[in-house]
Amino acid sequence: MPTIALPRLHTDTAWRDAARGLLAAGVPPEDVLWAWDAPDQADLFGTTSAPPPAGTGITVPKSFLDLARRVVWHADPERFARLYAFLWRLRESPRLMADAADADLAHLNRMAKAVNRCAHKMTAFVRFRDLEAEGPRRHFAAWFEPTHHTVEPTAPFFARRFGDMDWIIATPDITARFENGAISFHPGQPRPDLPEDAAEELWGTYFRNIFNPARVKVRMMQSEMPKKYWKNLPEARHIPDMIARAETRAREMAEAAPTLPPLRAARIANLRPAPRVEAPMTFEDLRKRAEAESRETLPGYGRIVLGEGPEDADLMIVGEQPGDHEDREGRPFVGPAGQLFDRIAAEAGLDRDAAYVTNAVKRFKFRQTGKRRLHQPPNAGEIQHAKWWLDLERELVRPKLILSMGATALQSLTGKRDGLMKRRGRIEETAAGPVFVTVHPSYLLRLPDPSRREDETARFREDLEAVARLAA
Repeated sequence: MPTIALPRLHTDTAWRDAARGLLAAGVPPEDVLWAWDAPDQADLFGTTSAPPPAGTGITVPKSFLDLARRVVWHADPERFARLYAFLWRLRESPRLMADAADADLAHLNRMAKAVNRCAHKMTAFVRFRDLEAEGPRRHFAAWFEPTHHTVEPTAPFFARRFGDMDWIIATPDITARFENGAISFHPGQPRPDLPEDAAEELWGTYFRNIFNPARVKVRMMQSEMPKKYWKNLPEARHIPDMIARAETRAREMAEAAPTLPPLRAARIANLRPAPRVEAPMTFEDLRKRAEAESRETLPGYGRIVLGEGPEDADLMIVGEQPGDHEDREGRPFVGPAGQLFDRIAAEAGLDRDAAYVTNAVKRFKFRQTGKRRLHQPPNAGEIQHAKWWLDLERELVRPKLILSMGATALQSLTGKRDGLMKRRGRIEETAAGPVFVTVHPSYLLRLPDPSRREDETARFREDLEAVARLAA
């Protein structure tokens, strides 16, 4: 049984060429062993050999190539065997990449996501120190401890970002060097003794000043900045003290806030129209207000449909606007999109009953055609007008996390709707608090292509799984 030895550098290209050759030669997965960074070591039952020449005329979906390009950098020793076994199945079932229920594909996707997370942590948590070397270019060095083998694929990011200086990123895995515009890689090494520089104090000052003691969420902070990275971050030395003093600082800030506005501010305030609600409102006040305004019939608009759910929920789910079913029943998310959301949320482990569910726009907007009422999207003015209702709901519930579904909700919560597909799956810090961005389930219902609909449904399920973990 041959053992295919793959090099530590350029592993992605080497695995791809080896897999093509094995596939062209008809070698099944159970007849090949894979070794990485150990070209002189053979398995007890195999012999180390060069991979067969890359085959020609072999085509696989581009999505698999993208997946493999990430999975090869995972730390799991079985990653190459898993990829080749899936590739062997893929040649007989080209549509396998669209099967969200396939256990092997799901496992590879999880590995790819772990690699992406590791690469993101590297770009976020590498801290360079000035070596103060003489010469025309500045010299910097950093130490990082990656979870996976992400130094090689991530190094070009630093070359683009810091192309005007020479730098070294040392890790236990491999060491990346950038000198005179060229990247090179060298063996890993123990942590070097790097000198502190002026940037250390600058990082600490910046971090302390952006820290808001009134919005401390330790679990969420640790999910974004895991404690394993703290020892290499100069600003992390301030975290324990800032957390310990957060409650005291928040109280001091509240006590130090001015109780009366300056005279000039008071004169300006007197010129503005009075706010629609002068006293704090309760949910009961809000419902009475909605019932009163709903009695004022507006052509082309339904009644005001408020949200529902626990009034102290940790999670608020914000959709776009009520549809025909929601308007008739007076409840959010009961139509086809709501039913699809309930099904996928249940699969993702997200309990709808534990969340406060509402919409950014509160009235169903429609065009009457015979007996049918055809849904019409809200315009910017209608979204802004309805923001008053959403802000009151948010202030009453005070959720720890908001799930924004669709462009209308995104515009209402963040002020801009552009780039929804690029922003999805991320948390954005806003004046409304942390907002997790994803698509609206009605988007899935509108997709005509079954394969595309399966892929997007799987991504939506992953987003809801992430929200369920964050809200737990």
